[in-house]
Amino acid sequence: MTGFPPGSIEEYLNVCKNEIENFLGTLFEKEKKTPYGALAESMRYSLLAGGKRIRPVLSMAALESLGINPVPYVPLLAPLELIHTYSLIHDDLPAMDNDSLRRGKPTNHMIYGDATAILAGDGLLTHAFTLLSSPDYDKLVDFETRLKIIWELSTASGINGMVGGQQMDIASEGKALDISALEFLHRHKTGALIRVSLRIGALLGRADAPSFAALDRYGLAVGIAFQIADDLLDVEGDAVLLGKAAQKDQDRHKNTYPGLVGVERARAMAREKLEEALDAIRVFGHGAGHLRELASYIIERRN
Repeated sequence: MTGFPPGSIEEYLNVCKNEIENFLGTLFEKEKKTPYGALAESMRYSLLAGGKRIRPVLSMAALESLGINPVPYVPLLAPLELIHTYSLIHDDLPAMDNDSLRRGKPTNHMIYGDATAILAGDGLLTHAFTLLSSPDYDKLVDFETRLKIIWELSTASGINGMVGGQQMDIASEGKALDISALEFLHRHKTGALIRVSLRIGALLGRADAPSFAALDRYGLAVGIAFQIADDLLDVEGDAVLLGKAAQKDQDRHKNTYPGLVGVERARAMAREKLEEALDAIRVFGHGAGHLRELASYIIERRN
């Protein structure tokens, strides 16, 4: 039993998103009444500002593919969203991408100032591991498994994952990368956190070695497909639908897939990654229906 009736991928996303957001809405509420209440408000402002919650949803779909109802595990999947949100707050800062709009709203530092925005990101990152190590979840998942998840998530988020990829992205502005270097960059910057979402689902679902490898391969392919889709949206997307400025990558002379190989070839590469992802999860049969639909959704989305 997975607890999710059949329906469109949009319906599935909404059901999962509601479960995730109900939990996120409980975080940092009591801290608003403390002397550091402005920081708690800043953290909640970005955390609850919307978004598709794709990373924890992918974890939920991975659990489903293993025949497990993912809903009880939402508190241990929320850290993915905390870390993703922290990265967006810091990305938007003047010293990084200098963006004033995110998800159709003013970016964190535009409301709370640079210093509080930095601390809000720091607080979200740290609290991700507070949740994963909390005794509150001792009866839900044994600590040995949660320790593995802590290692996976910290590795995917740090210098050998997302943060390292962000540094590569900064260092490569204005330089021409070849396709292998660009993929290496995005396996870290974007792909690492998406890939680990599948690995966390596999760990929580106690996947055997072949199933774990299949979910990992899927995550690797989907992570790159997600970035290619992002690059295409930056070229072709509508700023209103995107909720942020379009064509920012070109303005900053960033390396992108359309910029390197052209729009049509980039679109074909996204489809190739989609096929890799779908091939990886054939072993799950009908149980991976939502994973298949999510992979297609990721490359076809309009925001």
